[in-house]
Amino acid sequence: MRFVIVGAGRVGLRTARVLQESGHEVVVVESDPTSVDRARKEGFDVIEGDGSTEEVLAKADLTTADALGALSGDLNDNFIACMIAKHHGCRTVLRINEDYREDIYRKYASEVDEVIYPERLGAIAAKNALLGGSIRAVADIARNLQMVELTVTGDSPMQGYTLSELELPAKSRVLAFGKQDDAYGLPDADASLEAGDRLVVLADFGVLDDVRRIVVGDSQGRATAAGGV
Repeated sequence: MRFVIVGAGRVGLRTARVLQESGHEVVVVESDPTSVDRARKEGFDVIEGDGSTEEVLAKADLTTADALGALSGDLNDNFIACMIAKHHGCRTVLRINEDYREDIYRKYASEVDEVIYPERLGAIAAKNALLGGSIRAVADIARNLQMVELTVTGDSPMQGYTLSELELPAKSRVLAFGKQDDAYGLPDADASLEAGDRLVVLADFGVLDDVRRIVVGDSQGRATAAGGV
């Protein structure tokens, strides 16, 4: 497949490397001379110029490209590049920085095929490393809403209870359940919770800690089962 990457900064160049290492053809569009030199030294075909202009993108031959990734640090340039590429029939991927407001995310998301938040994804990876193995962030659905995977431990106050007896805080719900290393399935109300079992929960940030204590447990003995006896 053939891809056009607009922006040879940290995100753009890393993406280009991954695509190239997978055997795909990659063309990089970049205006900064230093970034252009770095990309060329790595063996990329580079078009020097402003990736938010149709004249420059025309040199990338968008009609033969499968997709364009607008991955520069400038949201406006990224959006314009996506609109030009969409006109030429390309799949478009738009990078948005975490600093922008949620309403802007939603407004632009309807105009392109996919919106990515590299900073948010990096934060999730760091968060998982800090949290350890009993709770793992899967995705930030919105600024106040997160999907997490929780593993029942020996400290869980819900060991031996069924999913029907699991009472999570308001603004949280179980989406999927898996027995130890078995595949995930839809929650079964009669399934019992044992150490090693996993749950995927959608929860508001404000109640995540309460959810963790109920499902995972607390080695300091502070956890209590909501509704348990």
